Amino acid sequence: MSNLEQTLSIIKPDAVERNLEDKIKTMFKNEGFKIVKEKKIKLEKTDAEKFYKVHETKPFYNDLCEYLSSGPIVVMILEKTGAVLDNRRLMGATDPKNAEDGTIRKEFGLSIDKNSVHGSDSIDNAKIEINFFFNN
Repeated sequence: MSNLEQTLSIIKPDAVERNLEDKIKTMFKNEGFKIVKEKKIKLEKTDAEKFYKVHETKPFYNDLCEYLSSGPIVVMILEKTGAVLDNRRLMGATDPKNAEDGTIRKEFGLSIDKNSVHGSDSIDNAKIEINFFFNN
């Protein structure tokens, strides 16, 4: 029995800066994702710090927060059966050099830091991350 899932996707500043939003959204739609909600926002660094709190002990935490708050981002709720895993597969490896052909990061990622997209890594985190951006 398959259940519809929702996951959060962020088109990161490097991709927004290069006007890749439509290309990336098309890749999601071609994989059967429905974009339930979306908005373009500019995060304050303090909000990026809250969002990435799970990584706060890691050495890359500050750079990650600086980067996510460095320019506009597009946050989206994606929906389909198996959304979390399918989104992670479509995004590809964190480092674009290691990402498989046809993945978003292989196509558009610039580096391990500027890898164009973020996606929730579990159903539980998807709920938390969706609430973070769409807590209406």
